[in-house]
Amino acid sequence: MNRAVKSLALAGGLLAASQATAGDLLQWQDNSLTFLWGKDFQVNPPVQQTWTFEHASGWSWGDLFIFIDQINYQGTPDGQAGKDTYYGEISPRLSFGKISGADLSFGPIKDVLLAATYERGENSNQVYLLGPGFDLNIPGFDYFQLNFYYRKPDGISGQPKGQWQVTPAWSYTLPVGNSDLVIDGYIDYVWNNKDGSSNRPTDMHANLHVNPQIKYDLGKALSWTAVKKFYVGVEYDYWSDKYAIEDSQAFRTDQSALSFLAKVHF
Repeated sequence: MNRAVKSLALAGGLLAASQATAGDLLQWQDNSLTFLWGKDFQVNPPVQQTWTFEHASGWSWGDLFIFIDQINYQGTPDGQAGKDTYYGEISPRLSFGKISGADLSFGPIKDVLLAATYERGENSNQVYLLGPGFDLNIPGFDYFQLNFYYRKPDGISGQPKGQWQVTPAWSYTLPVGNSDLVIDGYIDYVWNNKDGSSNRPTDMHANLHVNPQIKYDLGKALSWTAVKKFYVGVEYDYWSDKYAIEDSQAFRTDQSALSFLAKVHF
C-alpha cells in the first residue's frame, strides 16, 4: 500500500471517528471521489492521471475542507517523484459569527473567519497558512469565499521565506434541462516582497494558479439514486510560474492544462 492510499485510509478513518462523536457539532457534510486525465502539464511529466478524495463539512464552530491527490504520471516518470506522487491539504476555518452567536454580516460580507491550511507533498514538503477569511453574499453564487494567508514553508529545500496568498473560491449552478451545470473552483495568488533571484535564493517568484471545473450532473439527468451526484466535465489548470519557478525560454513553467473529469459525490 503506497503512501497516498494510506493517507486516504487515514483520512477516512479520522472522518468516521469524528462523525461518530460529533453529535450536534456536525451540521452538514459532503464527500466525493474524482478521476482526472489531462495533458500539457509543465515542470512535471506532461500527461497525468489523478484520483482525488475530497471532504467538505460545516460545523457549529466553522467549516472544514480536506483533499488528497494521488497523481500518476503517464509515460516518462518524474525526475524526482518517479511514476507517481501525492499531495493534500487540510483547511479548517473558525467562524467568529457561529462562535459568538452574533450577526457579523455587513455589505457583501456574510461572516468573518480565521482561515488555516496545512499543505503536504512528498519529500516532507509542507506549508502552514493562517489568516482572515470572509464568506461573501454574491447574488447567484452557491457560495463565495475569500481567504487571505501568510504562508510559511517548512521542509522545502533552501528554506524559502514566508509569502502572502489570497484565495477566492466559488461555486455557481446553472439549470440545464432536467439537470444542472456547475462552475466552481479557486484561484491562488502567491507573492512576497521580492521575487526569487540568483542573489536571493530564499525568495520565491510570485505565481498565479487558476483552477476552475465545468461539470454536468449526469446522475441527475439520468435519475440515478445510488449516489448523491455524478458529474462529467472538464478541469482547466492555469499556473503561471508553477511552483514559484520563473518561466523562461530554457525552462517553461507557465502551465495551461485541460483534463477530462468524472466525479461522484457520496
